[in-house]
Amino acid sequence: MCQLLRRLGFEERVRGSHHIFSKEGIEEIMNIQPKGSKAKPYQVKQVRTIIIKYQLGGQDETTL
Repeated sequence: MCQLLRRLGFEERVRGSHHIFSKEGIEEIMNIQPKGSKAKPYQVKQVRTIIIKYQLGGQDETTL
């Protein structure tokens, strides 16, 4: 999850086990606290909502 956010251009701050992501033009701040090597289910849903809301990531040309 953290790698995806970095690839989408989010800036990351780490405070303890919390990875805090922000990006200019996006009002929400995402706080990811990994559970082992995976994100918690509510965090996945939060990131998905942000990606859809701001239309991040573009469109895969192979599916056109």
